[in-house]
Amino acid sequence: MFKQLLAPLDGSITAECTLPHLVALARFYQARVTVVRVLDFPATGLDKQPTDTLQWELYKAEAKAYLDDVAERLRTEADLETESVLLEGEAAQSICDFARSNDVAMIIISSHGQSGLSRWNVSSVAHKILQCAHRSVMIVRAYHAGEQALTGLRYSRLLVPLDGSQRAECVLSTADTLARAHEAQLLLAHVVVKPEMPHQFPLTADDKELIEHLVVRIREAATQYMELLRDRLMYPFELRLLTSRNIALALHDLAEEAEVDLVVLGAHGSGGKPKWSYGSVATSFIEYGSVPLLVVQDLDPEEVEPTQAEKAAQEKKGH
Repeated sequence: MFKQLLAPLDGSITAECTLPHLVALARFYQARVTVVRVLDFPATGLDKQPTDTLQWELYKAEAKAYLDDVAERLRTEADLETESVLLEGEAAQSICDFARSNDVAMIIISSHGQSGLSRWNVSSVAHKILQCAHRSVMIVRAYHAGEQALTGLRYSRLLVPLDGSQRAECVLSTADTLARAHEAQLLLAHVVVKPEMPHQFPLTADDKELIEHLVVRIREAATQYMELLRDRLMYPFELRLLTSRNIALALHDLAEEAEVDLVVLGAHGSGGKPKWSYGSVATSFIEYGSVPLLVVQDLDPEEVEPTQAEKAAQEKKGH
């Protein structure tokens, strides 16, 4: 499924937290690996002085040597088919353009890079890549990264949120095969949304009874759906059926409570708008999640509608 993996690096130890995950996935899928670094042209300032050519060439040589060293480690220590690519330009756009033109199946990125950790859960460059890549992505949280060996990483507990839709089920084969490969516990979760009735005055007894009746009926249907999955998955799983008014919050709480070390979910569920790269639950885990996250993209790039900002930028470029 994922035969070509791309790992953007920027020379920082922080960004290298993705490498053990890259090895774990590449080995399992027997995938080719590309490590890429993008050199952004330095600003010339108001005086419009040209860039120091010698300094720029030295900078490129250092960056290439770093990438080649990482690629060699992946070849010799992890036995991966690896190439290194040095690009020039704006980081996020260059990475996304490379992914599209080279048929990359998944991009594995760190939440933070050489700019260091910040109060933001995802750095600006990582956020831009997530928005423009239109590919499956894995996000590794840099603030949890410590000294890790390049090889030997194993996932112990996987969380897979499902909502009963075929869209959300696009992750099932990935989760099933990863769980088997790592002998990990597989946790499937479904959140039953408790109906909320708009009201200015306290609900009547009849109103409350109706809501509880709906919840019971929805839970019964959800249980039947989840039990049917046992016939489809080759790996045993644990089922968690939750009731909440907030789907994302319930799933975040479950991930923390269950101490999962990888969340695997589809980019969209039953309520996801195909015009956007991610649905609300995937967006919530991208923005606020605290463990590694694998988002399987269910849309082709052509199906994602450009944002108004993208349209305006394209029009400006065309003038």
